[in-house]
Order: sequence, then C-alpha cells, then structure tokens
Amino acid sequence: MALVRQMAGSGSDGTEDSDSSAEREPTNSSESDGNMPKRQRLTRASTRLSQSSQGLSGHLQPQSPPLSRDLQLQHEMPYAGAPSFIHLNILNRLFSVACCYNINLSICPGHLTGKHERHFAVSGCPLYHNLSADECKVKATSREKQEDDVKGQEESTSRHATRHQTPTSKQSRYKEQVVEMRKGRNSSLQKEQKEKHMEHRQTHSNTREPLLENITSDYDLELFRKAQARASEDLEKLRIQGQITEGSNMIKTILFGRYELDTWYHSPYPEEYARLGRLYVCEFCLKYMKSQTILRRHMAKCVWKHPPGDEVYRKGTISVFEVDGKKNKIYCQNLCLLAKLFLDHKTLYYDVEPFLFYVMTEADNTGCHLVGYFSKEKNSFLNYNVSCILTMPQYMRQGFGKMLIDFSYLLSKVEEKVGSPERPLSDLGLISYRSYWKEVLLRYMYNFQGKEISIKEISQETAVNPVDIVSTLQSLQMLKYWKGKHLVLKRQDLIDEWKAKEIKRGNSNKTIDPSSLKWTPPKGT
Repeated sequence: MALVRQMAGSGSDGTEDSDSSAEREPTNSSESDGNMPKRQRLTRASTRLSQSSQGLSGHLQPQSPPLSRDLQLQHEMPYAGAPSFIHLNILNRLFSVACCYNINLSICPGHLTGKHERHFAVSGCPLYHNLSADECKVKATSREKQEDDVKGQEESTSRHATRHQTPTSKQSRYKEQVVEMRKGRNSSLQKEQKEKHMEHRQTHSNTREPLLENITSDYDLELFRKAQARASEDLEKLRIQGQITEGSNMIKTILFGRYELDTWYHSPYPEEYARLGRLYVCEFCLKYMKSQTILRRHMAKCVWKHPPGDEVYRKGTISVFEVDGKKNKIYCQNLCLLAKLFLDHKTLYYDVEPFLFYVMTEADNTGCHLVGYFSKEKNSFLNYNVSCILTMPQYMRQGFGKMLIDFSYLLSKVEEKVGSPERPLSDLGLISYRSYWKEVLLRYMYNFQGKEISIKEISQETAVNPVDIVSTLQSLQMLKYWKGKHLVLKRQDLIDEWKAKEIKRGNSNKTIDPSSLKWTPPKGT
C-alpha cells in the first residue's frame, strides 16, 4: 500500500505557465545534461541528498560543495520525514532515497543486513531501525543458520516428494504452533508500553522507526524484520551494480486530487517532468503539470468531471466508463503513465489504440474520482479478459480491486467466453486474483447440490479459465489423484469458514450487480 497523505490546500512557488501534457514520445535531454557543468550537477545531487537525510539524529554528515542562492533556499526547506511502519512494497520504494555518501563511521557504522560495514540508504541504517551494528550481525548469523536448516530439510524431502503432496506431519505441527503464537499475543498495548511508545515518538519524531514490539505477534514481527533485511540487501546489490545513482530521474511523489501519493516504480514521463521529483496531475483529465500554480490554473478551466467514453455501469456512487484507446488516445496514454508509477511489470505506455480501458470511479458533488481501471485487448487471441489492472493506492484494501476483477469476468460472461488475466501479474495483482478465484470456487461449492462436479461446468458458469480453477483447487487441497482419476474434494471446513466471513461482512456495497450493467460486446470481439 502506498503511503497516502491527505492535503489541506498548500500553496506553491511555481511560476511556469504551461499546463498541457500533449501526446508525445519520451524526450531525450541528454544534450542539455551533458553541457551542464560538473560542479553544478554535484551541487544539485548533494542538495537532494542533504534534504533526504535531514532529521536522522544528526548521525549522517553530507559534505556538499557550496550552494548557489536558489539551491540554498531549496536546501533550507524542511524535510518531510523518514518513512514509518508501512507496507513492505512502499518501504522498498521509499528506501531507494539515498541518505548519505559521506558517513562518519564512528557515529553510525554498520548495515541492517549485518553483512556490510557502512550503509548508503535509510533502509540499511541500523540506528534508524533502533538497532546497533553488532545486533544486526547477530541477527544475520541467526537468519543464515535458519535458512541453512530449511534448505537442508527441503533437499532431504524433495527426493520423495510428489508434485502436489499434502503437508507433512511436521509442517502441520509447525502451522499449529504459528496459529497458537498469533493467538497468544496481547490484543492491545499495556499502559507502560503505550507510554514507552509515545516517549520514543516524542524523542525521535520521524527520525527513527516506531517501536514495533507488542504491536503484533513475535512470529509476524520476525517475518517483517527478515523482509526488511532482504529488501535492504537487494537495494545494496542494485547500488553496487550502478542501477541506483544519486542523480537518477524518478518521480518520488504525485499530487492527485486531495492526496499526495508516494510512487513505487519509475514511469517514462518526459525528461523535463521526471527530473522534478514531484508531479501534479489533474484527477479528471489526467494531464500532468510541473507546479501547484499550473495545476490550480488548469483546474479553474478544466471542464472534465468524469472519464471520457461511455458509462456502462452505475450503482450508487460507483460507475464504470468504457474508454476506447483509439478515440481517446491522450487520456489513455496519461492513464498508462500514471499506472506505471505503481506497477512493476507494465510495458504499455503509448500504443493504446488496440485496447479498451474500463475506468472505475466514485462520485461525489465535485465529480467522478478515479478508483482504478483495467484494460483489455479488443481482439485477444488467447482470450485474455484483462491486460493490465490497477487500484489507486488511496483506494486499496477497500474491496475495489475485487470489484474490478469481478467486473472483468462479468464482461466475459456477457461475451459468452472464458477469460483469464494476462501474465505476468504483479505481486498485489496475483494476491487479489487468487483471493477472487478462491471465493468464486467456494461459493460455487456452497450452492452445488449434485454428486459429481466437473471443472468444465465450473468454468462455463463462472467464466474462469480451467487452468486457474485447477491451480486454485490445488492450493486449497481440494484436488486429489486417486485410482487414475482426479477427484474434486468438497472441503466443508473451508466452505463453512467462507460462509461465516460472508455473514460477518454483511450486505457490502463493494459488489458488482449484473443488472446494473448496460453494455453490449464491441463488434469484432
């Protein structure tokens, strides 16, 4: 999940007067960069490094060349703060900000992974994570020992393992232990613990990671620590390989409507926009601008209040618009560039004409706000019903991702086709699809009254590809090979668990109503 900060109407010093992001290919300004004096480039890089390292308890000491007057003013701007305890995906993105290249090792030596004597980013700073260099080394030794043990066990069991074997007794006992460990933790912090956490926050503010003890179980906390160390090690490898540099052009944040969103990945915006670090985007027409002033002028005259195209679905405040990439080329290109900031595997940016875009919005008295979208080919040879899918970070973990997936399969049902998403899926996309397929299968099993069940019948009724059905059944341990045949097992415990969650969830408005769809398949599909 992205780190989302809601804005309260801040001003801007921008004075540029261009508010158009016309259709273009990515520009190359290497000539201008090549003519820039080396001293000036180092000065700007040092300024950015000093800004990103302010507030880290003074243990980082950047030594930058003398700054010009304009850069001195930029240098004196307050630092927004180091990342707090948030989702690991956005941690990995935030950690890409270099915090120092000249470090006083006597004050802040070591690395979070315990494998290096110095660090170059916040992700590798032991002090930021409330640890010492020696503690990091001890934890690294412990992790390596555990990994070696697990690897040895896997090698010993792999010789006799079948393709889809059931969990061993040892694995089952370990799973039970994990469940007990999670149940055993205290549901809330004690008074002394709360005081300790508040004192730590008041003392260190955003310059240290919040205390994480007693917030969750020891097992989950240890998993998170391992993930932190692994992400930090991957970042260190990228730095050594030269893929992360002090002057890399990457948009760090975007101002989008009421929200300021921290980005996760690089997107190929034109060079003059990418080098700014912050981009200002109109949430209705998706044009991108260089400053708050330009955005404010644009919003005063922008007549768009919803995506272009046809509104094919509406229920309550939720609407879905069908946008043709050929008819609304600039809008779809801007949508793809915006999506790439939060998707790793996306490669389509400018060639949008062969695609249809289905944009989900949530309406209020100011307009229809972008929630997410998915795209699909107008003529897919492999019957892919989704080419790319994204839920905007400020709407994640609210059920909108599942609604987008359900809507894509609803279109496949109307087309009388069996659909599947295009691979590869992103990490979050794979999690969402697996959750959706699991729910669809358990609902089908719950309503099924016959004695013999067919995967083909499930596929025809749900529009889910048989390959996806089989993989989901295997993950749920509901598919068994017996006497030369594959049998589908109806696991009543999983069905009862799903039904209990459905009852607890109640009548949620985060579901797709087929009767609210007003759509006919485009010609040629």
